[in-house]
Amino acid sequence: MTISLRNLPPEIEKAITETSKREGLSLNKATLRVLESSLRRPAMNSDFEEFSGAWSESQAKSFDATLAEMRRVDPADWKPAR
Repeated sequence: MTISLRNLPPEIEKAITETSKREGLSLNKATLRVLESSLRRPAMNSDFEEFSGAWSESQAKSFDATLAEMRRVDPADWKPAR
């Protein structure tokens, strides 16, 4: 299939051009690479960035204190079975 693209936004043109130069590809192949990579993005943000720094310092300390027991390693749990 052949598609003609007109009035590309500058950021898309830049992405295609940079991909072409960086990977030594023709503009056509670079355009396909950029389009394919956009299809692989997750549908929604999955890095939980919106939660970063969402707790106050006291909330974070309380949470850490609650988990302290779970973080403790009991050496008896690591003895080989007989």
